[in-house]
Amino acid sequence: MERAMQLLGNSSMLEYAAIGAALLISATAVYLWTSRGQLYRQLAERQRMILDTAAGSGLLGPAPAALPSFEEYIAVVPNILPVDTLERIVAETETLVATERTYLPTHKQGGTVAYETLCQSAPSVVALYLSPAMHDVISRIVGARVMPTPLHDQSSCSVLFYERPGDHIGWHYDHNFYKGRHFTVLIPLVNRGHDADGLSAAKLMAKVGREERTIPTPPNHMIVFEGNKIVHKVTPIRDGERRVVLSMTFCTDPRNSLVQGIARRIKDTAFFGIRALWT
Repeated sequence: MERAMQLLGNSSMLEYAAIGAALLISATAVYLWTSRGQLYRQLAERQRMILDTAAGSGLLGPAPAALPSFEEYIAVVPNILPVDTLERIVAETETLVATERTYLPTHKQGGTVAYETLCQSAPSVVALYLSPAMHDVISRIVGARVMPTPLHDQSSCSVLFYERPGDHIGWHYDHNFYKGRHFTVLIPLVNRGHDADGLSAAKLMAKVGREERTIPTPPNHMIVFEGNKIVHKVTPIRDGERRVVLSMTFCTDPRNSLVQGIARRIKDTAFFGIRALWT
């Protein structure tokens, strides 16, 4: 009888512990969702301030008279930014210290700065991303009206750092987590290394049709591609080299399903850590 009572007591303690753990997890989840919601309201206000300040500043300059074909779902536009805009953006990115390093064995190694950090610390970068002139150029290239992806998507606008030996990313698609079409836009800001042309060994490779191509990525070239149609990679950088790339994503419809939203969060953990689950 005494043994039975002891077992019953232990069982009750386990039940209380389980209930307590469940309550703690629930409270933590509510706190995280609430705090993230408050953060995004603050960042949305910050975006409005950045746009108001940048209005009429001509970040992009005159639109290129001739734009490349997008028939193969990839296009390159050289010298996309005016020199003063490029210098301003490079100067802002050089001050970023909140680089999140990620390492996925055999697939990815490098540093990333997320959109929310850029909203707080790199106003010219965010102003360029939100610029109607930029949206217009991308829309003309891809043949569809595009808009920025949502603020809570950490990959909407980010800066990628390849600066330690071996930094790279393997073959992959940029999967579409939205109902409309989804496009990736890259603008190399810094690319210096030991190659004969002064560039780094970190090469952007893309499979276009049956052909594997090296896509030129000197500073201030803009590469536009439909990420779920173009498989691509960046080869490893060498010691003493550096490559910094502004990465932006645009879509034709920013809505997504519950499944797409969950998949996007899981993907973002590879770049921005576990906090991406709460975006």
